[in-house]
Amino acid sequence: MELSDLNDQIVKAVEKLSGSVVSIDSVRLARDYRFGVVPLEGQASGVIIDSTGYIVTNNHVIDGAATVQVTLKDGRTFIGEVVGTDPATDVALVRVDGVNLPVAMLGDSESLKAGQIVLAIGNALGLPGGPTVSMGVIGALGRPLPGTDFVLEGFIQTDAAINPGNSGGPLADLSGNVIGINTAMIPFAQGVGFAIPTHTVNRVVEQILRHGRVVRPFLGISGVDMNPAIARRFNLPVDSGVLLAEVGRDTPAYEGGLKSGDIIVRVGDQEVKQMRDLLLSLSGVSVGNVLRIRFVRGGGEHETSVRLVESPNQVVQRGGE
Repeated sequence: MELSDLNDQIVKAVEKLSGSVVSIDSVRLARDYRFGVVPLEGQASGVIIDSTGYIVTNNHVIDGAATVQVTLKDGRTFIGEVVGTDPATDVALVRVDGVNLPVAMLGDSESLKAGQIVLAIGNALGLPGGPTVSMGVIGALGRPLPGTDFVLEGFIQTDAAINPGNSGGPLADLSGNVIGINTAMIPFAQGVGFAIPTHTVNRVVEQILRHGRVVRPFLGISGVDMNPAIARRFNLPVDSGVLLAEVGRDTPAYEGGLKSGDIIVRVGDQEVKQMRDLLLSLSGVSVGNVLRIRFVRGGGEHETSVRLVESPNQVVQRGGE
């Protein structure tokens, strides 16, 4: 491909998508010991996914906001209503009372490849004049998000600049289709940003629209990642998997016969080497489904089946599920 052809493709992709990218201004009320309750303003981005006014952004963008104002590229301004949020994936759904709004096309994030050229579009630094565009490549797929206490999904890592204000805006391919929602930049790590893949966004939005929240399955255990040091110290037969520290009474794990000290090594057809693998294997399973679990106890492998129930907690942390 000639450089001029690539340039034309980028311009067309930006023109196709930029009308659906919005600026989101939020106001939180905070208490100051000198002045009492004071407003704190924040600026970020979002993307319209439905012509009737549904907008996807980040949970951290609107978390705790007293008011949410949405501004379109053409200057129209709306008051946004928070429809639902999912702190575990940092996805939020906002709705404005608009009609015939420009809509982004959602692409297939499951067919992405490392090295693919991508575009980050958003309200960078809150500057006036419409969305800002940056270009980069996908550095890696399926990444955990550094510095967080939980992990449910693999994030898209990119070197496309995700500046303050870009959070909640789209990460797009060269066809102008959204393949992720920009969520974080890593301070002091130049050229490292992360986006939530659209297959995750789609699932979260569908559940918010159906239930008003995200319904996740619950196993009822807490555990730690197995490693060679733990295996040697306690003379255990495997050095990877999830070592169960506690199994909650009357939980699916308890009903399935799992006990403290068991080591989960496989869920369904997926190998479990660490807690992250266990969480990811559960993230795509519906409440009420029966799940096969292989575990190690007393030197031998065993298998049980558990019927999953709804998680009592919205945020799933590394140490338990």
